[in-house]
Amino acid sequence: MKPIELLAPAGSLDKCKMALLYGADAVYLGGKAFGLRAFAANFTMEEICQACHFAHERGKKIYVTVNVVPHNGDLDKLPSYLKDLEAAGVDALLVSDLGVWSIARRTVPDMALHVSTQANVTNYAAAEAWERMGADRIVLARELSLGEIAEITKRIHADVEVFVHGAMCISYSGRCLLSNYFTGRDSNRGACAQVCRWEFSLHEKNRPGEAFPIAEDEHGTYIMNSRDLCLIDYLPDLLKAGVASLKIEGRMKSIHYVATVVSVYRKAIDACLRDPDHYKVDPQWRDELEKISHRPYTTGFAVHQPGADAQVYTTSSYEQSADFVGLIRSCDDVSGRVTVEQRNHLKAGETLEVLTPEGKIFSWTLADMKDADGIPITVAPHAQMLFTAAGQDGMRPYSLVRRLKK
Repeated sequence: MKPIELLAPAGSLDKCKMALLYGADAVYLGGKAFGLRAFAANFTMEEICQACHFAHERGKKIYVTVNVVPHNGDLDKLPSYLKDLEAAGVDALLVSDLGVWSIARRTVPDMALHVSTQANVTNYAAAEAWERMGADRIVLARELSLGEIAEITKRIHADVEVFVHGAMCISYSGRCLLSNYFTGRDSNRGACAQVCRWEFSLHEKNRPGEAFPIAEDEHGTYIMNSRDLCLIDYLPDLLKAGVASLKIEGRMKSIHYVATVVSVYRKAIDACLRDPDHYKVDPQWRDELEKISHRPYTTGFAVHQPGADAQVYTTSSYEQSADFVGLIRSCDDVSGRVTVEQRNHLKAGETLEVLTPEGKIFSWTLADMKDADGIPITVAPHAQMLFTAAGQDGMRPYSLVRRLKK
């Protein structure tokens, strides 16, 4: 089977580097303007240049989102921004609006353009139309079945990209105005407040006290709170359908989330490419996907139309089986010590778990802790403080340190 791209999200330069080191072939990110994640850290132009350099040194790619639904006042600064992205070495732009597409075609005619999922491509006619306008890739809407995806890929020559993991939006491809009405924050210009995750109760003023058939607890009901997408079981179907890129959602997620999910899908894709007819999901991969903060998983629209079981009707919809407690910043081969950046409470003597960028997982007992001045300590009390400890074979810079929950 032909190679397939693993595409990861990055809300910051650190997350970009982690995604690429843990196995992503490409990363998509947003600048300080024209993207749909205004509350991510996002990238300055200098950071975009750094990201491109880091990726290209490793034979990988950087895509930048320019997928807001713009108003007239948003367009004046767009041409210069696009030229800056081209000069930075960005490999492609993600665009959803026809006006932005037209300006990009005139301003940076040699740049690859990808049709964002915000364009809501749900049929082959739309895909063919975008291809005629010069689309190099089309990111399909998440509301499609495996069969519909396969039919679209057969009818076009442009690459097709499909979401395989991450949060699902309750509206078609994210085109929602709940945030606008409830908070004044424009969801289609990068400021979504995720109102669909809030607690709601249903009342009818002429029927006080009458019960309505809605699943709820004592706090209300979560009728718009979707489970998270996970299609790791269906990689052979997606590859056979001709999909060129598998996309992970999560530019607002942590480095723990990004690195762990990328590591799992890297292993899964490689196994599928080696032997698609005998592909099986390794139980360890499922365990890894439980260690990150996530909502219960669903296959979304890929296998069948989602029903009530695709929603989360409980107060606490997030779950995870491990806590991210540290990041290995450096390893000294001479002394055998490692420098750790604390990310959660840590104390000497506890047994932790390490995940390396190569995907290796092993236990590690934290011992011989010393602060930056070389003074022995037993805990790391300050957020993101650096300390050293006795390392062990297999540790690498950028390894994640986790504490498994009992």
